[in-house]
Amino acid sequence: MQITDTAALVTGGASGLGGATAKALAAKGARVFALDLGGSIEKAETVEGVTYVEADVTDPEQVQAAVDTAAGSGVPLRTVVNCAGIGPSARILSKKGRHDLALYAKVIQINLIGTFNVLTIAAEAIAATEPLADDARGVIINTASIAAFDGQIGQVAYSSSKGGVVGLTLPAARDLSTSGIRVLTIAPGIVDTPMLATVSDEFRATLSAGIPFPKRLARPDEYAQLALSLIDHDYLNGEVVRMDGALRMAPR
Repeated sequence: MQITDTAALVTGGASGLGGATAKALAAKGARVFALDLGGSIEKAETVEGVTYVEADVTDPEQVQAAVDTAAGSGVPLRTVVNCAGIGPSARILSKKGRHDLALYAKVIQINLIGTFNVLTIAAEAIAATEPLADDARGVIINTASIAAFDGQIGQVAYSSSKGGVVGLTLPAARDLSTSGIRVLTIAPGIVDTPMLATVSDEFRATLSAGIPFPKRLARPDEYAQLALSLIDHDYLNGEVVRMDGALRMAPR
């Protein structure tokens, strides 16, 4: 699908995977609307072709307003990439007691329900656009994690949320097939994002050593590169693609 002269919506678009994807889409000629929380937007670098929109992915009204902005930009909304998410760690039982239910619910609310909220509202706008070849109208890419398959100790909430994203991929693609909207999911491994900014070089080396090849952390621009490849390939649909250097996570 052609990206030039279309609108694209990227959640978590102020930094990390979303920031790299927003930048890559803009470089390809898309009019990009990067959704994120206000504090994150304040720290974002200015990128030509990217408009930052403050929105909480769990809030239907804020997402609707952001989608309306993108859909009303003068070019058709064709692309959505869901990157917003959080990844706290907690065991079901620990020295501090049992897993906090509110924390579990928060992770599900942001990572899974937030993804579904953006997907459904954006799909409605994409479905209203003029069809392209083969009655195609657009593509929605969600972000899971290899933790959906290989969840580690302390990742019960995170793995649950990302497993949900994996699980919605195929039925969402089938649901939206009559509207000409493809749905795909990327499941990254260990990516060098702001979430890892505080860890030591020694810990980074330990993480890298466990990856079969290449023995390094993935880069956000590699996620963006994969997202653009999925957008470009019109026959890819309903699929989850791992981007992990053949890593299979150990229990801890």
